[in-house]
Amino acid sequence: MADSPRTNRPALPWHTIDTVLLDMDGTLLDLNFDNHFWLEFVPARYAERHGLTPAAAKTELMPRFEALKGRLEWYCLDYWSRELQLDVAGLKRELAGLIRILPHVTDFLDAARQAGKTLWLVTNAHPDALALKLERTCLQRFFDRIVCSHSLGHPKESPAFWQALHAGYRFDPARTLMIDDSPAVLTAARRFGIAHVLAVSRPDSRQGCRRIDGFPAVEDLQWLLPGLGRGNT
Repeated sequence: MADSPRTNRPALPWHTIDTVLLDMDGTLLDLNFDNHFWLEFVPARYAERHGLTPAAAKTELMPRFEALKGRLEWYCLDYWSRELQLDVAGLKRELAGLIRILPHVTDFLDAARQAGKTLWLVTNAHPDALALKLERTCLQRFFDRIVCSHSLGHPKESPAFWQALHAGYRFDPARTLMIDDSPAVLTAARRFGIAHVLAVSRPDSRQGCRRIDGFPAVEDLQWLLPGLGRGNT
């Protein structure tokens, strides 16, 4: 079981942090949407399209999904539309009612802005998925910059992403915090030189906390509020 954020709350040195880079899915938004979409909804529609049982569709698709984890293709709706012969972006719109902001996210974003931090949304989401989620949540109002990995040609798990991000946009890695639910992304950020990295241990509200090794972690962004001058609300 993961350590409780109540007893293992990271003590971030906020006075040394100017820029906060935030992941979207699983950090700001409930990963239940994407988990249900890829593990249940897409296999069901694939089964209908190709005359398979749902179980047979899952047996075929899960290894294909797993093989591309961490690559830009895994996040690309255009790629999967071609591969599966489905309108994947259209399917996401059908399921858009499940898109939810995780608890206390807007409290944290408000507090960070009031504390003078520069906020960037840094996501692997395909531009169509990003547009849909921002349309549903209006989170864009909190951010000074929104960067999609597709625009840089590399996923956040790749060292090349961080090199391209730093080359294309001004920020000081030594005064930057990255918050993400993916240990692979946090590893790449740390190796590049991002001074502060933090994991989210409960990205899916329908599942329990995950064990996070090697990184400080919180279940909920509310545990960061006291250091920014606000209590739990």
